[in-house]
Amino acid sequence: MELTQNFIKAKQPCAAGYRWYIRNRHNGTDYQHLLDSLVREGRITDANWLLDNFGPTDTVLEADDIEDDALIFAGTIIVRGGIHVDGVLRAGQAIRAVGGVRAGESITTGGDLEARAGLYCDGAVHVGGDLRVGWSLTAAGVLHCGGVVRVHRDLHCDADINVADDLLIGEALAVRGNVRVGKGVRAGGEVSSEAGIVSANGILAGADLRASTHLEAGWGIKAWGDIEAGGAIRAGEGVEAGGVIVAGPGYGIHAGLNVRMDDWPASACIRAAQQPSRLISGYWAEAA
Repeated sequence: MELTQNFIKAKQPCAAGYRWYIRNRHNGTDYQHLLDSLVREGRITDANWLLDNFGPTDTVLEADDIEDDALIFAGTIIVRGGIHVDGVLRAGQAIRAVGGVRAGESITTGGDLEARAGLYCDGAVHVGGDLRVGWSLTAAGVLHCGGVVRVHRDLHCDADINVADDLLIGEALAVRGNVRVGKGVRAGGEVSSEAGIVSANGILAGADLRASTHLEAGWGIKAWGDIEAGGAIRAGEGVEAGGVIVAGPGYGIHAGLNVRMDDWPASACIRAAQQPSRLISGYWAEAA
């Protein structure tokens, strides 16, 4: 796709970016060529602006491995090995790597992101489609996903996690920010958040489940270990723990919020090693 002077001008670019285009258009006005040139000159903000305004393409970049300072590609990136980028890694469509994916600043895709080994980012990760990681995922910034997140082992995030669909973790989930999930949360190991956890459906943890503020699920909440919150525990159905269930000081445990009160014994049971204090709603049933 050729980007003409009038085409660029119609998008109202910044003065500095437009001057750069005028100076460099003699080198070629192909869309991807302009993106590559901007990245090569360190004009990452301008390259992102270009992709934001002119959108993704159906082009495909295939390589054995990728190692670069930064990479912004308008189409799909397919790598038979791994990707290691010191700065920004962005694709207008999908990124698929047989190996791992690592970026020093941020990772952004308009579509799916698949890394069959690990995924590591020192900044934010923004995925427009599904996110699949064959090993562990570590992100220093916000993790946003427009589809399903599947991580075979651990997920560590130093900021918020926002997932439109399910959040499925093979082992532990550790988050310093809030966790907001459009469907359900399931982890084979411990789940912990230094803020709150909100799931539109259920929450299932294979060990302890902890949140420093509120813990909320539209369906049920279950953990094989303890369930502890610094704030309230709210569940549309039941709450079950292999250990104790503890809400924060001054807060209560609210189960059965989406269930008729006469159905609580069947659909809003509270089960734990001992009856929790400040049980506001739900049906207490001792754990088997």
